[in-house]
Amino acid sequence: MSLSKFESMLKTNEVYFFDAVEFETIVEHYLNIGKQSLAKKAVQLGLEQHPSSIQLKLMKVEILIFEDKLPEAIKMLSNIEAVEPHNDEVFIQKAIILSKKKKHTEAIAILKESLQYIEDPADIWSMIGMEYLYLDDFENARLNFAKCIEVDYEDYSSLYNIMYCFDMEENHEDAIKFLNAYIDKNPYCEVAWHQLGKQYFELGMFKEALTAFDYAVLIDDSFIGGYLEKAKTLEELKRYEEAIENYSVTLELDDPTAYAYVRIGECYEKLDNINAAISFYKKAVHEDPLLDRGWILLTNACYNQENYQKALHYINKAIQIDEGNVLYWRRYGDINLKLGFFEEAVKAFNTSLALGDREIEIYVALADILLFLGEFNEALSTLIKAKKTYKEFAEIEYRLCGLFMILGKEDYSLTHLQNALEIDFEYHTIIKELYPTVFDNEKVQEVVSKYNKAIQ
Repeated sequence: MSLSKFESMLKTNEVYFFDAVEFETIVEHYLNIGKQSLAKKAVQLGLEQHPSSIQLKLMKVEILIFEDKLPEAIKMLSNIEAVEPHNDEVFIQKAIILSKKKKHTEAIAILKESLQYIEDPADIWSMIGMEYLYLDDFENARLNFAKCIEVDYEDYSSLYNIMYCFDMEENHEDAIKFLNAYIDKNPYCEVAWHQLGKQYFELGMFKEALTAFDYAVLIDDSFIGGYLEKAKTLEELKRYEEAIENYSVTLELDDPTAYAYVRIGECYEKLDNINAAISFYKKAVHEDPLLDRGWILLTNACYNQENYQKALHYINKAIQIDEGNVLYWRRYGDINLKLGFFEEAVKAFNTSLALGDREIEIYVALADILLFLGEFNEALSTLIKAKKTYKEFAEIEYRLCGLFMILGKEDYSLTHLQNALEIDFEYHTIIKELYPTVFDNEKVQEVVSKYNKAIQ
């Protein structure tokens, strides 16, 4: 009634009287629904009618803090504190201001001081816990959130924060002990079973994790998170058909997600049902066209089926989304190589190197393509760069032998040949494959023959 009366007053510009409690209710309503400007207007009008109302003044402080008008908020709070020094809201707002100024240790001290004046300390413990989180003091944060749990076993926000602290400490064993003790007192809490399963999963205890997730979805058969984690666990246990069933449940319970489609596709791929996998990957990218993981999975599936044209189409989609991903450029190079698009393959492998991919396979593939294109100096330059990282590798030494010989630098060629033979004699046939004229060179044959006799 008072809310509609207040909004009517704003529309007509008439002034109605409300008692202080009514104004507090109106302000709280607007703050809760995020209508900050109306809350501000209500506080202003309220203080005009009730200038001594401490609660309305505190609400104004809250709005000032939200607007980041901290000096004004601090001044007003000091005036309130002079009248009511032990008002719990004064402590809270002072702590919030200190926190916003990144003075978390001081905020904690204020909140701890407030505990002696507050009847229900749970909110304060939670705030203290959050301040410790800002300081990365996970143990003290966890201990304060645990106090909240002790007075309210259904405070799931604090439960999640406790688990976050255990995770940041990588203390999964103690997390499991805590959750088991919690479940002993609150056995029908699907959230606790879900969190217990996640802790077992982190430790690789997949059978125990599966049992925990089973309880979570048994307690709440619409618990999407439980089904997702259960499906992931079944994947780890290589029970892919059951994993698919659980991912499918999440699609029935809520709007379909690209994540679930991808995971189902990967399960089908592990079952060697590539066509079904491709079907679900397509559903994933239809659901989320910017999901580069979906596009790369489509790429790889088509590549493995030797459908290189489609693979090229899909890898282009992935690169458009994340052009800085070296793995995508490497795959782009492989596909273009399969299709005989050598200039594009050169571009792909050069991009991979520019992005920091220094794998020997990239250097070798690029050098071989440049050799095929007759770009001997560029191929040589590529291998010399590779040799800075891979100093004693036969793959590089034999190729340097071939290129130096083609470029008329016989002494360099034979030196690299000798190096290569000492590293891996059996691999010398690569010269015949890549550089047949060099392989037939008399001096090359002489060095190979001489080395072969020496190792007999």
